[in-house]
Amino acid sequence: MLIFLGGAVVLLISGSTFLQAMLDSREHPGRFILFWLVCAWLTLTAILLAVFDLLMVRIEARNARRELRAEIERTQSRSGSN
Repeated sequence: MLIFLGGAVVLLISGSTFLQAMLDSREHPGRFILFWLVCAWLTLTAILLAVFDLLMVRIEARNARRELRAEIERTQSRSGSN
């Protein structure tokens, strides 16, 4: 995810500064569109990876909570039967 974001930032900065003449939308519309589509694709990929990571963390937390509840119930049932 960091690589995708870093690549998008590098493209954004380079497209706005030293590649600006090369990416003039009136002179090179194909190059302009392709460049910014790649930048948008990298950004969208990073966002989707972040959402996926967030969902995985929530699933793992839910599973850990279930395991903890089961462990507490087992401990209480052993304590209650003694």
